[in-house]
Amino acid sequence: MSTQTMAAEQPSRKQNGQVRQACKVAILGFGTVGSSVAKILCDSMPNVQITHVLNRNVARKRADWMPANVQWTENFDEVLASNADILIELMGGLDPAEHYVRSALAAGKSVATANKKLIGKCGPELGELARQHGCNLLFGAAVAGGVPVIDGLQHGLGGDQLHRLFGILNGTCNFILSRMSEGMPFPQALRKAQELGFAEADPTDDVEGYDARSKLVILARSGLRAEIDPAEIVCKSIVPISPVDFEYAKDLNCTIRQISRLEIVSKKLFASVQPMLVPLASPLANVQGSENIVIVSGKYGGDTVFSGHGAGGNPTAVAVVSDVLAITEGRAGDFGIHHERYVVNGDLVAPQYIRFVVQDRPGIIASIAGALAESGVNLDAVIQRPGHPKSRLTFVITVEPCPASMLANALAQIGTFDFLLEPPLNLQIMEHA
Repeated sequence: MSTQTMAAEQPSRKQNGQVRQACKVAILGFGTVGSSVAKILCDSMPNVQITHVLNRNVARKRADWMPANVQWTENFDEVLASNADILIELMGGLDPAEHYVRSALAAGKSVATANKKLIGKCGPELGELARQHGCNLLFGAAVAGGVPVIDGLQHGLGGDQLHRLFGILNGTCNFILSRMSEGMPFPQALRKAQELGFAEADPTDDVEGYDARSKLVILARSGLRAEIDPAEIVCKSIVPISPVDFEYAKDLNCTIRQISRLEIVSKKLFASVQPMLVPLASPLANVQGSENIVIVSGKYGGDTVFSGHGAGGNPTAVAVVSDVLAITEGRAGDFGIHHERYVVNGDLVAPQYIRFVVQDRPGIIASIAGALAESGVNLDAVIQRPGHPKSRLTFVITVEPCPASMLANALAQIGTFDFLLEPPLNLQIMEHA
């Protein structure tokens, strides 16, 4: 925390017998999370004083329940020049958030942020900047909202050697897939998520896996002490999935979830964000709505599960306020942990689900099986549910564990077959977690 002089009339507290003045904070971004943070600070944190709120078109954001002496502004330079000790960055994205955070740290002001895109891209660099200027950067709310997974990985499991992580990190996708498992088509499920505030007007980052990818990079650093390039992580969309896939998944004693995964095997790091078939017996299958879950495996401690509400103003605000308290109480993290640089490998061996939609005719299964065999992929089972017309026949083939690249070669050849009415959909089948 910076050593700005505190006004004598401000509330104080005692720590180790010493009287300490109230900590002063400025909030950058006063949306759902920002307003929730302010309410918690006003309701239950008398030793933390809000000095400024910065937001675009700030006049429309003014709240009459906020203290009268709070300065509402659109001018970041005014905030930077103030006596605020901590800046709470809740604007999201990279521009202008990156400039604001860098400027604050360079000025010796600590930062608490929920910005997963910023921390995923610039986390180590910003952490080093904080260290150089004697302040702190905390980001516990950047992954899984109110679930204290980052603190748990860094401190609760810091003594273990973690080697595998599976999780549901995007509440929007989980809400959509949960509704689709009940028979709701994707467009309708997406609209419902938008109506309830779980999805943005432009849901691309969520449904394509980019949001979860940023979070996965942060978890790689925090848990596996691995530095990876986000662009190297395989992302697959949930958009091609339809309710019929949930019917077939049920036949396989599975459901479908967007799974973020990291695994270190023989010095290689495998990482991906993609929809997968998840066994119904897995705790991942039971995560509903906008909840998040992270399962980590360690050499000594075995499996540990973190779960809870991963989205929403209040749960995320709790994590932000917890970071503010950690800074004020001197419990902020150390940036001296060594991180090993890995090149991401997305070619993990796993069984696969492949759904076909075809114009029925003799020899289709034989043609597909032949193409799979030519690429070294072993067919496991063929499943065909009744009720589909021969003019648009839907069926599923599962294959035995194989590298993703090997299956991709087979599907490239199968994609040229003239009986296909749409490209095959393939999903990995999770074998553990």
